[in-house]
Amino acid sequence: MKLIRYMKYLFLIVVAIGLVVLAMANRDPVSLTILPSELALWTGVDYAIELPLFLVILGGFVTGALVGFIWEWLREHRHRAAAATNKREARKLEREVETLKGQKNEHKDEVLALIEDASPAR
Repeated sequence: MKLIRYMKYLFLIVVAIGLVVLAMANRDPVSLTILPSELALWTGVDYAIELPLFLVILGGFVTGALVGFIWEWLREHRHRAAAATNKREARKLEREVETLKGQKNEHKDEVLALIEDASPAR
């Protein structure tokens, strides 16, 4: 178990070193514009920002991961809803079984009722 934990830490350290090396190699500023220049002239929106290249690269990865997580969360909504419905139904049926067992053993000795409930169904 400790080996898996150490392997996870080693992997995270390697990724962190890789990100630092990527950042150091791509420090030059780049111009990030909202719209292409022709469309910016037509709409009147000409916004640009200077950022280091590594921030643009890492920002793209983070944005892509977030969009993917949100997309999957929305896609799996019906599965979570079905699981919640099944869980509610199971709880309802368990309560019903307990009620029926109580009615069945209502006028019996407690010890005999426990033994009868524990014995396998015939």
